[in-house]
Amino acid sequence: MSLTEFWSWLENTELAMRIGESWWYPLLESIHVIAIVLVVGSLLMLDLRLIGIAARSYSVRSLSKELVPWTWFAFVLSVVTGSGLFITRASHYIENPAFQIKLLLMALAGVNMVWFHFGVFRNVAIWDKSTSPRSAKASAALSLLLWAGVVLAGRWVGHLS
Repeated sequence: MSLTEFWSWLENTELAMRIGESWWYPLLESIHVIAIVLVVGSLLMLDLRLIGIAARSYSVRSLSKELVPWTWFAFVLSVVTGSGLFITRASHYIENPAFQIKLLLMALAGVNMVWFHFGVFRNVAIWDKSTSPRSAKASAALSLLLWAGVVLAGRWVGHLS
């Protein structure tokens, strides 16, 4: 089975057709938007602290401890709801340039997160309550740019053929 046949099969499954032909689609879309807002909002707070613009009286570890679980919950929720939306028109979405850019930016955001958590964050005890090192600031700024790009590309998905 080729990928083209797979995408066609996927969008013709009973689940995809039920979602696409019912109130499930707007419900999933609404939950997807709320989940993305939670992802970006929680990352915004932590990234702004790392950059030194906001929440400077809070330690990075305490903010991270409070916000990262919300980020992960919202991210998983957005992936689940996004997958439900995707399967309704898989062959269309997979060829959509905005969708492709969105996936690329999400992958880059994931790489940035891995680099931050397994690299820069390992030494957080040294700078936790003070000014973040340049590497942390750079990662935070990149995170903000990538997630803004994800949101913008996501908005364009429905407008490009």
